[in-house]
Amino acid sequence: QVQLVESGGGLVQPGGSLRLSCAASKSIFSAYAMTWYRQAPGKQRELVARITPAGTTNYADSVKGRFTISRDNAKNTVYLQMNSLKPEDTAVYYCNAFLLNEYWGQGTQVTVSS
Repeated sequence: QVQLVESGGGLVQPGGSLRLSCAASKSIFSAYAMTWYRQAPGKQRELVARITPAGTTNYADSVKGRFTISRDNAKNTVYLQMNSLKPEDTAVYYCNAFLLNEYWGQGTQVTVSS
Protein backbone atom coordinates (compact mmCIF):
# COMPACT_ATOMS: atom_id res chain seq x y z
CA GLN A 1 0.00 0.00 0.00
CA VAL A 2 1.24 3.47 -0.91
CA GLN A 3 -0.10 6.63 0.64
CA LEU A 4 0.29 9.87 -1.30
CA VAL A 5 -0.11 13.32 0.24
CA GLU A 6 -0.25 16.36 -2.02
CA SER A 7 0.44 19.91 -0.91
CA GLY A 8 1.19 23.31 -2.38
CA GLY A 9 -2.10 24.22 -4.00
CA GLY A 10 -3.79 27.56 -3.55
CA LEU A 11 -4.99 30.74 -5.20
CA VAL A 12 -2.65 32.51 -7.60
CA GLN A 13 -3.03 35.31 -10.12
CA PRO A 14 -2.63 34.65 -13.84
CA GLY A 15 1.04 34.58 -14.75
CA GLY A 16 2.01 33.42 -11.29
CA SER A 17 3.71 30.25 -10.10
CA LEU A 18 3.04 27.41 -7.71
CA ARG A 19 4.96 24.28 -6.78
CA LEU A 20 3.00 21.18 -5.89
CA SER A 21 4.53 18.39 -3.84
CA CYS A 22 3.46 14.79 -3.45
CA ALA A 23 5.02 12.81 -0.62
CA ALA A 24 4.86 9.01 -0.80
CA SER A 25 4.90 6.64 2.13
CA LYS A 26 6.73 3.84 0.39
CA SER A 27 10.47 3.42 0.69
CA ILE A 28 10.64 1.91 -2.82
CA PHE A 29 9.27 5.16 -4.24
CA SER A 30 12.06 5.23 -6.81
CA ALA A 31 10.54 2.22 -8.61
CA TYR A 32 7.23 3.97 -9.26
CA ALA A 33 6.18 5.97 -12.27
CA MET A 34 4.71 9.19 -10.87
CA THR A 35 2.07 11.22 -12.61
CA TRP A 36 0.21 14.44 -11.97
CA TYR A 37 -3.38 14.56 -13.19
CA ARG A 38 -5.92 17.34 -12.91
CA GLN A 39 -9.68 17.60 -13.04
CA ALA A 40 -11.53 20.83 -13.66
CA PRO A 41 -15.22 21.20 -12.78
CA GLY A 42 -17.38 19.43 -15.33
CA LYS A 43 -14.41 17.94 -17.13
CA GLN A 44 -12.69 14.57 -17.20
CA ARG A 45 -9.48 13.94 -15.34
CA GLU A 46 -6.50 14.53 -17.60
CA LEU A 47 -2.80 13.73 -17.47
CA VAL A 48 -0.62 16.76 -16.82
CA ALA A 49 2.89 15.33 -16.48
CA ARG A 50 4.60 12.01 -15.85
CA ILE A 51 8.06 10.99 -14.74
CA THR A 52 9.34 7.44 -14.99
CA PRO A 53 11.71 5.72 -12.54
CA ALA A 54 14.52 6.50 -15.01
CA GLY A 55 13.59 10.18 -15.00
CA THR A 56 11.99 10.36 -18.44
CA THR A 57 9.26 12.98 -18.52
CA ASN A 58 6.29 13.73 -20.69
CA TYR A 59 3.73 16.52 -20.58
CA ALA A 60 0.32 17.43 -21.85
CA ASP A 61 0.59 19.82 -24.78
CA SER A 62 -1.31 22.45 -22.81
CA VAL A 63 1.43 22.69 -20.16
CA LYS A 64 4.61 22.11 -22.16
CA GLY A 65 7.15 24.85 -21.54
CA ARG A 66 5.30 26.05 -18.43
CA PHE A 67 5.24 23.07 -16.06
CA THR A 68 8.14 20.91 -14.90
CA ILE A 69 7.85 17.57 -13.12
CA SER A 70 10.73 16.30 -11.01
CA ARG A 71 11.36 13.73 -8.31
CA ASP A 72 13.58 13.43 -5.28
CA ASN A 73 13.89 9.74 -4.50
CA ALA A 74 15.74 10.42 -1.26
CA LYS A 75 12.68 12.29 -0.01
CA ASN A 76 10.07 10.01 -1.64
CA THR A 77 8.60 13.14 -3.22
CA VAL A 78 7.53 14.25 -6.66
CA TYR A 79 7.10 17.90 -7.56
CA LEU A 80 5.22 19.88 -10.16
CA GLN A 81 6.59 23.37 -10.76
CA MET A 82 3.91 25.42 -12.49
CA ASN A 83 4.85 28.73 -14.08
CA SER A 84 2.95 31.21 -16.22
CA LEU A 85 -0.30 29.92 -14.81
CA LYS A 86 -3.51 30.54 -16.70
CA PRO A 87 -7.15 30.53 -15.55
CA GLU A 88 -7.64 27.32 -17.53
CA ASP A 89 -5.11 25.60 -15.23
CA THR A 90 -7.68 25.86 -12.44
CA ALA A 91 -8.43 22.33 -11.26
CA VAL A 92 -7.92 19.81 -8.51
CA TYR A 93 -4.48 18.28 -9.05
CA TYR A 94 -3.93 14.64 -8.14
CA CYS A 95 -0.77 12.66 -7.66
CA ASN A 96 -0.66 9.10 -8.99
CA ALA A 97 1.84 6.33 -8.38
CA PHE A 98 2.03 3.21 -10.51
CA LEU A 99 4.10 0.07 -10.32
CA LEU A 100 2.12 -3.15 -10.19
CA ASN A 101 -0.82 -1.31 -8.65
CA GLU A 102 -2.08 2.22 -8.90
CA TYR A 103 -2.44 4.69 -6.04
CA TRP A 104 -3.96 8.16 -5.82
CA GLY A 105 -3.60 11.11 -3.50
CA GLN A 106 -6.53 13.10 -2.17
CA GLY A 107 -5.93 16.06 -4.48
CA THR A 108 -5.01 19.70 -3.99
CA GLN A 109 -6.95 22.65 -5.38
CA VAL A 110 -5.23 25.10 -7.70
CA THR A 111 -7.18 28.24 -8.57
CA VAL A 112 -5.83 30.77 -11.06
CA SER A 113 -7.81 33.97 -10.89
CA SER A 114 -7.37 37.70 -10.62
